Amino acid sequence: MKKILFFILSITIFTNCSLEMLPETELSDAGFWKSEKELRGACNRLYENSQLDGFSHDRRSDELVATGADGISNGSRSIPATSDDWKKPYDRIYVSNNIIDKSANTGLQENIRNRWIAEAHFFRAYNYFILVKRYGGVPLILKSFDDPNDPEAFKGRNTLEEVIAQCYADLEFAAQYLPTRASLSEADWGRVTRSAALAMTARIGLYIGTLTKYHNLSGSDSKAHLKKSIDAFELLAKEGHNLYPDFQKLFTMDGEGSANKENIFVRIYGPNGAPTVYHGNSRGMENAVSLTRQMVDQFLYIDGLPREKSALKPAVETSFNSALEKRDPRLTMTVFSLDEEAFKGPYQPFANQHGNGYSLKKGFMIDQWNTTNREYVDKMLIRYGEMLVTYAEALYEYNNTITDAQLDATVNLLRARAGFKNATNVVVKLTNDFVTSNGLNMLDEIRRERTVELIDEGFRYDDIIRWKIAEKVLPVDMIGAKLVDSEVQSGKRENLKTRLTDANGKLNGKQVYDQPDMYVIELAESRKFDPAKDYLYPIPVNEIALTNNAITQNPGWDK
Repeated sequence: MKKILFFILSITIFTNCSLEMLPETELSDAGFWKSEKELRGACNRLYENSQLDGFSHDRRSDELVATGADGISNGSRSIPATSDDWKKPYDRIYVSNNIIDKSANTGLQENIRNRWIAEAHFFRAYNYFILVKRYGGVPLILKSFDDPNDPEAFKGRNTLEEVIAQCYADLEFAAQYLPTRASLSEADWGRVTRSAALAMTARIGLYIGTLTKYHNLSGSDSKAHLKKSIDAFELLAKEGHNLYPDFQKLFTMDGEGSANKENIFVRIYGPNGAPTVYHGNSRGMENAVSLTRQMVDQFLYIDGLPREKSALKPAVETSFNSALEKRDPRLTMTVFSLDEEAFKGPYQPFANQHGNGYSLKKGFMIDQWNTTNREYVDKMLIRYGEMLVTYAEALYEYNNTITDAQLDATVNLLRARAGFKNATNVVVKLTNDFVTSNGLNMLDEIRRERTVELIDEGFRYDDIIRWKIAEKVLPVDMIGAKLVDSEVQSGKRENLKTRLTDANGKLNGKQVYDQPDMYVIELAESRKFDPAKDYLYPIPVNEIALTNNAITQNPGWDK
């Protein structure tokens, strides 16, 4: 902990409001913290590459798979000596603490000072929430360190509830002093606003409320957290956000910028500053991950029913596209269809190492793919669509019911935006009568909506953890796409035959699915999830040792 907790006091100064400008100089504390300009420059560090995560394709859950197994998803991870999962959030927290502490030296009026340190409070909460999701209770450090031997650097863990209470307090401060979305200047686009603080409160309240409920956590009030989420969203709803009209274009250059009111908090990329900041998201879709059949089956048919209930499901799928037809249109906006123009021509299943599942299309841009890992579309870290499903779920979990009017204002808005319509061209709505008459479960349908709306946006793992269903959905066969000989390269069947289901949907005598020729990417017997320990990450052994065991290991990992 000592080596992590000591924060070097020199800090980068930016002389332009752009978040991409190169530093002109570096100054020690003695020559810094003298003006609003310098305080603003210090806050610019919070948005740097090292401080704010960008694009990634999260393979920890049953959502995405690759050609190789993921240690968290399949239960093969071990206790690390050290890990950026622990270190990076703390590094970022110390940057925030340094800004909060040292800003007192500016002599600025309190309201001016508070506007800038509100950004540091936001990011401190943002990063403590990352730690809590991984480790549970962690050491709560709320000061900067001039002395690396400060006893505070060696403290043990605070409770989860104590850390989350501080997150709420930081976000309340941030919401009070940050500018609103409407008042943020175009030059400041990308900085956090009051909306981002309210949205983070809504996100945290839902997560902790449901985690507490389904894991029976002592010392935590599930309904109090859910109420925090509900109240925060209802304030956020007054900030002028709405849905971008086109789900497909939302994740492309079309959806960038302040004109898109679905954007709440984004990470900025682009060639219009120095240094140039880019990513390789579209390239990653080509050869890194693919969607599982488990996720494809989350998408409803156009009669509003899931696969296990819909009469529209084909008895036998005769092509790759059979699984994608007559479904919620977000499915074909999320994955490629057969022969659709893709990476190097028409899309072909089981080609180019796509993981033998369903290749991601959501956010794919051929023009950026052609730039060889130099993509500039901004990353939405919080968007209003997420907030709508968050609100719907929090309402249902809090009240054990949800009205049709509330569904119209949340779930059904998302369906209408996507153009999810039935055979008579009417939006397929989720209502209480529809759930009852079709023997569905409302909570399951709200969770389904969240899952399909947010695929490949980094939420699925956190969701299966807080819902306490990881032991059900992770240690199972990870199923990919259907192989049809006329649609794949010659020889594919021979190469893949040991993982293809037979005419009855069985593999090695075990019922795996209800269709023939489904490729099983990972076998259930190669996967495990131990609910006694795997709901939390193991704490790196070096962090425990550096505090002389003041930090204790998570249950199950200490054996």
